[in-house]
Amino acid sequence: MIDTDQAIKQMKQNKVANVYLLLGEEMFFIEQFKKAIQLALKDQVYDEINHFDLLETPIQEVVFDAETLPFLSEHKLIFVSNPSFLLNKPKHSSIDHDISVLEDFLQKDLSTLATTIVFIAPYEKIDGRKKVGKLLNKHEVVNCHPIKEFEMAKWINFFMNKYNLKIDEDASLLLRSELGANLFILENEMKKLALYVDEGEVVTVDTVLQLMSASTTTNALQLVDVVINKNLPKAVAIYSDLMKTDDNPIGLISLLAFQFRTIYQAKLLRDKNYSEEQINREMNAHPYVVKLALKRSNQFTHRQLIQMMHEFALTDERIKRGEMNMHIAFELLLYNLINSCK
Repeated sequence: MIDTDQAIKQMKQNKVANVYLLLGEEMFFIEQFKKAIQLALKDQVYDEINHFDLLETPIQEVVFDAETLPFLSEHKLIFVSNPSFLLNKPKHSSIDHDISVLEDFLQKDLSTLATTIVFIAPYEKIDGRKKVGKLLNKHEVVNCHPIKEFEMAKWINFFMNKYNLKIDEDASLLLRSELGANLFILENEMKKLALYVDEGEVVTVDTVLQLMSASTTTNALQLVDVVINKNLPKAVAIYSDLMKTDDNPIGLISLLAFQFRTIYQAKLLRDKNYSEEQINREMNAHPYVVKLALKRSNQFTHRQLIQMMHEFALTDERIKRGEMNMHIAFELLLYNLINSCK
């Protein structure tokens, strides 16, 4: 398995494989790879880029397209989403996938094939015991797993350099505390900061709070308060507004889960008679975040918060396994979270 940086470096050296498997749930890495491969092949594929959703199209049709010569270009690029048959327990589907066709394809010498096919598998892992899994693992597998929370500081520095930003330590800690290990959302916030501040100006906590008050991320964080207030119509309305800005439901689930996990951690520590200052140190969080989490924690019992963690995990699994449309799954999540508060 290689990471996205390695894969992109190879592409820049004109080393593009015929088959890639993007494994993991981090949308930032997936989008980064997709942009890079389209750039690397732009002089060969022209407009011949095809997208297939395996919830709607059988895999044998995808293979047929991959083996068909490009029409008006030198090369063909194919993106394939929702390959849930790679999982240990794939959801039953009305689509009849003939996996043997894909297995035969993957065993061929593809070096002369004028096609690159990219399987996008937003899963923690695939079933490596299956023949199709073993065969895909012999091709280029790209690590698109989420980063760990302790890696956020490194990525904040990466985006600071990318967008020519200067951020003080407290502001960096606030971003880490509010956003969790979500690179897709973090980059969006860093872009906004770069547009907001003057060149050479240092981003402070006040700057972050001021900008976030009008940001998509804060609208997403408002869902926490809406859930607390048991206002389902308002929650759905906020979600609808967020979808108009092309936010990804998986990213929103990650963000909300991080917020409620923060609330739960703060509640546990306070129940152990930790002071607010001790909780700050234990959670390595900004005082603003801890104060807000403690205030919100008064609205929940331990049982309710544990049930919410279960709902986040279940929704995430349903979406990534292709068991449910992501938008329907998110609205159902909001309904279940609000019911958990009752």
